[in-house]
Amino acid sequence: MAFWLGIASADHARAGREGGFAQLGHGRHMALNGIGAGDWIVYYAPREGMGTGAPVQAFVTIGEVTSPAPYRAEQTMDFLPYRLDVRYLDAQAAPIRPLLEALELTRGRGPHWGMALRGPKRRLATADFRRIAEEMGVGALTPPG
Repeated sequence: MAFWLGIASADHARAGREGGFAQLGHGRHMALNGIGAGDWIVYYAPREGMGTGAPVQAFVTIGEVTSPAPYRAEQTMDFLPYRLDVRYLDAQAAPIRPLLEALELTRGRGPHWGMALRGPKRRLATADFRRIAEEMGVGALTPPG
């Protein structure tokens, strides 16, 4: 079991939650490599829309991956992104700013904390995942480990 941080706009993260899937890096297979059934994923949204909209800067969705491997999904006739199925939890958004010095991922980075959140995903330390889950109101539901 591993813990992952996906980075996506809030509207994309919500679409994944509503559809029961995770999609990273604009649907590229490589972005989902290494993630499989039993892993957990939490999404961080820098903005409401992809490169647009109001700043969100919060963890917005969290769930357990149920697919053993990425699969192709038909989103439109000419767009077949890779996805993983996810059982999302009922969680509240958690702003990142109060957690910056509490998370190994961002601790000590000062004003450059956002550099740790570039790219489609990051592997999270167990303690970071647990802290984020707790802030999202699902701390009691996190797996042992």
